[in-house]
Amino acid sequence: MAISTAVDASAVARVVGIKTAFKDLRAGAVQFLPQRIAVVGQGSTDSVYSSTKAQHTSALSVGTTYGFGSPLHLAALMLMPASGDGVGTIPVTFYPLADAGSSTAAVGDITPSGTVTAATAYRVRVNNIDSAQFVVSIGDTVAQIVTKMTTAINANINMPVIATDATTKVTVTSKWKGISANGLSVSVVDGSGSGITFATVQPVGGLINPAVDSALAQIGNVWESMIVNCLDPADTTALTAYNTFGEGRYGALVHKPLIVFTGNTAASVATAITVTDARKTDRINSQLVSPGSTDLPLVVAARQVARIASVANNNPPRDYGSQAATLLTAGPDGSQWDYPARDQAVKGGSSTVEVRDGVVNISDVVTMYHPTGDTTPAYRYVVDIVRTQNILFNLALRFENEEWDGAPLIPDDQATVNPSAKRPKDANAVVAALIDVLADNAIISDPAAAKKTIQCEIDGANPKRLNIAFAVQYSGNTNITSIDYNFGFYFGGAQ
Repeated sequence: MAISTAVDASAVARVVGIKTAFKDLRAGAVQFLPQRIAVVGQGSTDSVYSSTKAQHTSALSVGTTYGFGSPLHLAALMLMPASGDGVGTIPVTFYPLADAGSSTAAVGDITPSGTVTAATAYRVRVNNIDSAQFVVSIGDTVAQIVTKMTTAINANINMPVIATDATTKVTVTSKWKGISANGLSVSVVDGSGSGITFATVQPVGGLINPAVDSALAQIGNVWESMIVNCLDPADTTALTAYNTFGEGRYGALVHKPLIVFTGNTAASVATAITVTDARKTDRINSQLVSPGSTDLPLVVAARQVARIASVANNNPPRDYGSQAATLLTAGPDGSQWDYPARDQAVKGGSSTVEVRDGVVNISDVVTMYHPTGDTTPAYRYVVDIVRTQNILFNLALRFENEEWDGAPLIPDDQATVNPSAKRPKDANAVVAALIDVLADNAIISDPAAAKKTIQCEIDGANPKRLNIAFAVQYSGNTNITSIDYNFGFYFGGAQ
């Protein structure tokens, strides 16, 4: 018999009470985990900004807050480009890092020489970000050309460097300090035949990356499902900090696992997996690549995460193959990995890409997890971790609520008129319904077998404890398609 709570149970005077409340009648519906992206990186050294995390909805806002051309801003340009071809409505929160004490910037220079024989327009390119054009004209001195170059570089606020006029050369200094700034690449492009040559010294000397611990400490109970790491891929101190933090997010009392993405542009597979292959039990960190590209590693990571997060948000069990990471500049054809190289990369804990018609396409997206001797590592594929995220999210929706929290707990065979009372078989029904909808959405396979594993019981030592256990089989993905094609010849025959 159902009990209404519209009128207090102790009331005796005549009254009709009608209680109105919303009840979610989508009992069996699965709700996909709303993905959230965190970006951990530095602002510009010359900018003054708070180290407190903040959500932004445009790259312009990020640049205004942390400095244009800073790692945070460059990542935002990939996640939230002005064209709108980014993460859409997925929230992006920025966790600013200050330059480490005693850290230094990377410094390089460009030295023009020769005599101008024809007026020519040039640009300075820094990791595929172009300066404004500058023109060398007949009669220009080296000092005048240097001044024009300096003005052109500083005219584009998105440039990751600051240009300084040193009379005989242009000095370029990274807008942030640390080892990650040594990944900057400077060249003079577009023009030729002017009689002027440009000698370039690439930016070097960046020292000491900031620690990421202060940023991670701000995450709290918010479920940041994917993190873009703006530090360089060789910073194993940062990777270890992410791994330690991420392992804690798998804890039973937290149950909010995440993945951290770092970029890598090494052309050689052996070089690219130097760090990942040594981190065989790291299920938190994932390396996203673009072999031979002159994009900054953080740009490679941010742009691919824009695609990965969008798919994970809208169709969690789908893998990320053939997602076009537009805006990235592919490396030379000779630097691209063939199938054996990509297979080596995945087995060494690195993700892969394929370049088609000059566009970087995401291929395998994996974590660094690959224990020795384990041919099917449980935490290898990022899509399977996204499956885990969604199952945990839906379990929490069903059991972390007023309906279950504190409800009277009675044996399966006991009758009751208390509508809030719960029995183990009620929990069994909830889990069984969840298994069905997970299967309907292709997150798991064989729901019948999964339902046979459900165990729900009142704890033998604690009457206020309900124990639930079950096992599911994740569905696979069509990452490999094997086709045998046979043919023969027609020799004719009797009519």
